[in-house]
Amino acid sequence: MAHQHKSFAIIGLGTFGSAVAAELVRFGNHVLGIDLDEKRVSRLANSLSEAVIADGRDELALREAGIGHYDVVVIAMGEDLEASILCTMNARMLGAKSVWVKASSRTHHRILSKLGADRIVHPEEEIGQHIAQMLHNPLVRDYVSLGNGFHIVNMTVPPHLDGETVASLKLEAKYELRCLGLMRGSEFIACESGTAQLHPDDKLLLLGRRTSLRKFSDSV
Repeated sequence: MAHQHKSFAIIGLGTFGSAVAAELVRFGNHVLGIDLDEKRVSRLANSLSEAVIADGRDELALREAGIGHYDVVVIAMGEDLEASILCTMNARMLGAKSVWVKASSRTHHRILSKLGADRIVHPEEEIGQHIAQMLHNPLVRDYVSLGNGFHIVNMTVPPHLDGETVASLKLEAKYELRCLGLMRGSEFIACESGTAQLHPDDKLLLLGRRTSLRKFSDSV
């Protein structure tokens, strides 16, 4: 099935906003960038589908930019609490289908959820957790939070497990973890049957709660 491209409006083109905008463009989406700072807008004007100098607090300016017609509006001005709140209200009022907002604190988070933001992100916190997870255990190459208490971890198989089978790890019985598969270089090996043999430097893809994943990674 072909991936369907979407349209995104990014309001606030600081470090976070411009990184999100550039990445969405790279995936082939239509991206509108909005910022009050002329320098930020002109810096991204050539790489985005559209770039507009406007104030996110100004409902009329956002209406003129047509943000109500975008699939997702991302409000990336986390540091300026008032601007972020007014911008969220405007996006909601103008009928944006989905509103994602960057939050800078717990209080900010609570206000945004009351205003009906669909998704609230804490980039610094999420990156901090991500790095801590990898620093804590050198075998953890990467991990993704699914947002419901579950994580998927990409873990390097250590040399002492060479020749062991996936079943011998007793992932479900002992750790309440599910093996989603095994990556050997660019080859994907299914591990439902548990007969797959482990080689050093294979990558195990594991699904489970953080405490279960930590218990397993500490045991290997």
